[in-house]
Amino acid sequence: MNPAAAANQKEEFKLKDTKPQLGERWPHGGMRGGGGWISSERATSTYDLVEQMFYLYVRVVKAKDLSTNPVTGNIDPYVEVKLGNYKGKTKHFEKKTNPEWYFAFSKEKIQSSILEVFVRDREMVGRDDYIGRVIFDMNEVPTRVQPDSPLAPQWYRLEDSRGDSKVKGEVMLAVWMGTQADEAFPEAWHTDAASVQGEGVFNIRSKAFVKAQVGKQILKTKLCPQKRINPMWNEDLIFVATEPFEEQLYLTVENKVTPAKDEVMGRIILPLHIFERRLVHRPVHSKWFNLENFGFGALEGDKRHELKFSSRIHLRVCLEGAYHVLDESTMYISDQRPTARQLWKNPIGILEVGILSAQGLQPMKTKEGRGTTNAYCVAIYGQKWVRTRTIESFNPKWNEQYTWEVYDHCTVITLGVFDNSHLGGSEKPASGGGGKNDARIGKVRIRLSTLETDKIYTNSYPLLVLQTSGLKKMGELQLAVRFTCLSLANMIYLYWHPLLPKMHYLHPFTVNQLASLRYQAMNIVAVRLGRAEPPLRKEVVEYMLDVDSHMWSMRRSKANFFRIVSLFSGVMAMSKWLGEVCHWKNPVSTIQVHVLFFILICYPELILPTIFLYMFLIGIWNYRFRQRHPPHMDTKLSWAEVVHPDELDEEFDTFLTSKAQDAVRMRYDRLRSVAGRIQTVVGDMATQGERFLGLLSCRDPRATSLFVLFCLIAAVALYVTPFKIMALAAGLFWLRHPRFRSKLPSVASNFFRRLPSRADSML
Repeated sequence: MNPAAAANQKEEFKLKDTKPQLGERWPHGGMRGGGGWISSERATSTYDLVEQMFYLYVRVVKAKDLSTNPVTGNIDPYVEVKLGNYKGKTKHFEKKTNPEWYFAFSKEKIQSSILEVFVRDREMVGRDDYIGRVIFDMNEVPTRVQPDSPLAPQWYRLEDSRGDSKVKGEVMLAVWMGTQADEAFPEAWHTDAASVQGEGVFNIRSKAFVKAQVGKQILKTKLCPQKRINPMWNEDLIFVATEPFEEQLYLTVENKVTPAKDEVMGRIILPLHIFERRLVHRPVHSKWFNLENFGFGALEGDKRHELKFSSRIHLRVCLEGAYHVLDESTMYISDQRPTARQLWKNPIGILEVGILSAQGLQPMKTKEGRGTTNAYCVAIYGQKWVRTRTIESFNPKWNEQYTWEVYDHCTVITLGVFDNSHLGGSEKPASGGGGKNDARIGKVRIRLSTLETDKIYTNSYPLLVLQTSGLKKMGELQLAVRFTCLSLANMIYLYWHPLLPKMHYLHPFTVNQLASLRYQAMNIVAVRLGRAEPPLRKEVVEYMLDVDSHMWSMRRSKANFFRIVSLFSGVMAMSKWLGEVCHWKNPVSTIQVHVLFFILICYPELILPTIFLYMFLIGIWNYRFRQRHPPHMDTKLSWAEVVHPDELDEEFDTFLTSKAQDAVRMRYDRLRSVAGRIQTVVGDMATQGERFLGLLSCRDPRATSLFVLFCLIAAVALYVTPFKIMALAAGLFWLRHPRFRSKLPSVASNFFRRLPSRADSML
């Protein structure tokens, strides 16, 4: 016999210690005596030697005024209690006037959000007659824990089978949630000892998942990780729904039979208007819903297409009104209000935009042998989209004015000019098929926070478009913009207010969920605007909402890199100036720095006031050089003037790519080289961090010993030496004359670079 197997068998035969939760979950720990909730006289009822289990108790007392059978003139009533797939029946009240029955449903096996109590008439032949029923909402059932007094039973009027009206008869019931310490526990009928009945109950011991669909949006859960009778997913599936909520929620529970085959085990169709709307941060009640499944099998014959009860699914569904549906990029968002109108604040201002004209537009197409342009302008701010009329001219004059209410001035209005390529034909949205896309002429963004209030800005904005051939100016757009403030106090208050509604911070979405929701919202907006008159085609909506802003672009990557570099330009300039001070390039400046340093050492309480005063003076000085005009598209910042043609061709490539294999290979190699440099920089940062952790990790015992000894000496020295003296000595050492400096690295730098990292452990 294998020695290991023999040892395991011996362990199986030994007495083992267990740690069940005895008494801890009971009130006051289930302790007897003065510290517990039950005195020593009732020591037999403390239940402190078992684990606490909750049960739903139903006490059936009696009934009265029940309608009799019109044929026999008498009645043999009984009560049926139903909770999901579990049913319990009383014996019929044959010549018994005051019988009582108790039912106990284990909380762990509850699969329904309602409790149904039926009163029926026992028949010797045929089906039992239905008399009436009472329905209880599980969320409203009270909880009773000993030594609370028993709940008094109440009379309940019976309802008909549809629940539309009351019928003759009443039944006395008491329903509560209790534990096994309840007096009714020994006498109750228990679901623990009952089996679930019904041919429609599906035994799921497979890889099950749920597929949900709202409109054209389809989401799936992950496969249930365990093969169990009651699969659990605990996943959030989020959809974008629009009022008046005419669409329905389609749910199917499917079994992954093979990687290419899914078997539908049950389905349910739910209208969206039945779900509750949540406007504040509060829990949502969950409910059980019956799944339906089509009959199957050769033995069922004509019943193959009949809907049958399959099982139940536990859902927590609500219509969220406290989130903002993001259909734009957060970098230039135009609306930040929650979806529900009840949560909207009062507007803080009015935005008025006059779309005057366009000048010098380029010909976009050829008509009768000559170039022409049918230009129109689109503006979006918040939920309001506007479109001007279409004018066939290179210098169209619209002179149309539009007004928006402003709820947050830290937002952006976007205006775009397009060429209508569908004049003379059927002007239909892109979903209708046929025709070319409306060509882009240019786009303008204006951030409201950069505008002065009650001032009219009349500017001509260049219309710039990136094409595969390079940057091209398509013309100019003349606008008149005025932002009127209604409440200065509310505007200032917004600077301390969160950018998005509070639900985005209490229960934030993941990055993948945000990307999916934005794509869904964009499609819904495109469909809605495509039905307008005149319609806005999908390519126009996508361009205005910057749908492709998250796609890879070498040009954008370079632009963002140099944006980061420009942020550190001030720090680099300050570092260069301090280096010149330390090396005495300008003795007068160095002496002034020494004097200021001595003053701050003697009066350290002046350090913070000096810093804030310095920033105040810088802000006052820069106010003279503020921008007099709203900012516009910056070609230098966008790295659009010197971009390589191949990088532009890559930027305009479709996803998935449509280029030749050689071009894709060349771009892939270029991306690998760029990623290799980034990989090297990230590796160097990780190395420096690991060296810092290695100071105390004893990876190099000698280096750690030296550092620990240095820390002890420094602690003693700093304890016995005044702080001002140490700061003065450190400052003088840092500002010492170049004659006392060495070109070799410092001792601290040498010691730090000799510390080990984990780079040598990588493959």
